[in-house]
Amino acid sequence: MTNMKGKLSLLLILVLFFIGFVAVRFFILDKQNETGKIKIISSPTASIFINSTFIGKTPYEDKYKVGEYLLKLIPEATATDTASWNGKINIYKNALTYVNRELGSSDIASAGEIFTTIKMIKKPSNSQSGEIYVETEPQGAIVTLDGDEKSVAPALMDNVLRGDHELSVFMPGFFRRTQKINVDPGYRVNAMFKLAIDQSSSFAKEPDDKTKTASSSASTSNKTYVKIKDNPQGWLRVRVDGSINASESAKVKPGEKYEFLDEKTGWFKIKFNGSQIGLVEGSFDEGWVSSEYSTKE
Repeated sequence: MTNMKGKLSLLLILVLFFIGFVAVRFFILDKQNETGKIKIISSPTASIFINSTFIGKTPYEDKYKVGEYLLKLIPEATATDTASWNGKINIYKNALTYVNRELGSSDIASAGEIFTTIKMIKKPSNSQSGEIYVETEPQGAIVTLDGDEKSVAPALMDNVLRGDHELSVFMPGFFRRTQKINVDPGYRVNAMFKLAIDQSSSFAKEPDDKTKTASSSASTSNKTYVKIKDNPQGWLRVRVDGSINASESAKVKPGEKYEFLDEKTGWFKIKFNGSQIGLVEGSFDEGWVSSEYSTKE
């Protein structure tokens, strides 16, 4: 009887050992072998280092183990006036991490984006939709999806229908960044944009005293107008305040001119005919338009 109990105990130990082995094999070892895809492009060509280890040159595309890494791009020796770049990236299971960098002479003159796709924690209300989360450097850039202004970064857009979309970010004084993205149902696209400063922009540098004086003289002798420029939508929103979050009060068309009243970074304040939006005939109203799609004359 005692001998039988001993055999059963040994058998139980062997079964438990086997179960433990299976758990280690499939839940731990397999976890370590999980991979995602990484794609890196740059202009100019650069050497790629991940966690200080050289892995190749751009353009580069391969599978890589899931995890967080420090990525560094060093331009080829021929591009001596081009700055290096480094930053953290995450690689997710069976997902693509896309890195694009345009390396300039300094950090403020460099631009690029990093895209990753992750599964949403909560199921979307629409089974055919996903999410897009946008961050920008610097923060506060205007986020546009398929030609429609959405919000300012950081911004989360939910219930985005599956398929291809055009994502764009813009901030006065910086060059616009635009990328085509694909949204899969139940997944979130994380987008991180780095904007390069536009040295030619009036927002990038203060005018000197002579320019200020000349501008002041001109404004006192003649009225200044704001002309609406062409844009992808074929019209431009007039908002009650100079903010992307301000409510819309009217729409104006490309080619039209309106009296200039005031300005602040990224916005012009104009006077327009109130009858355009159903006010009393001959009345006037005031509002703000984006300076990206308008110009002072």
